[in-house]
Amino acid sequence: MFNKFEDYVQQPSYKNKLRIYSDGNNDYTTILLEYYNKDCLCYGQKIKSKNGQKIVPAIRRKIYGNPNYEDIDTNHNECFNSILRGRISRIVRRSNCHAKEKYALNNALFLFQFYWNFIYKSKKNVTPAILEKQATKVWTWGKLLHAKLSYKE
Repeated sequence: MFNKFEDYVQQPSYKNKLRIYSDGNNDYTTILLEYYNKDCLCYGQKIKSKNGQKIVPAIRRKIYGNPNYEDIDTNHNECFNSILRGRISRIVRRSNCHAKEKYALNNALFLFQFYWNFIYKSKKNVTPAILEKQATKVWTWGKLLHAKLSYKE
């Protein structure tokens, strides 16, 4: 996963640190160091747990760098994962159109990524692509399906 992550995220520096917040999965503590310098990271974990049926308050901890405890949160990640599971049936285990091939799953994810960034409007009536100045207007499915593609070689 991180080999693709590196393609989309600007290489961090000492002044412009990469901020990452995750759950208590300790795999991130080792994999991040394989790709990024420890001094260029600002990484914190939010660990949620239950005691029987009772939810215990989450524990926030700093792993690398000096993130603010209030900033260490995974709610946006969990919300987006829920949206992915709800809208892309092939990544849900009990689906009739489960991903039989990695190629098909990648295509479904790329299509959803385009939809989310260029077609789906937020409450402010703009898309993430417009907010990031990657587009000037909202796309439609019709515009996408009838777009003329050009390839650079």
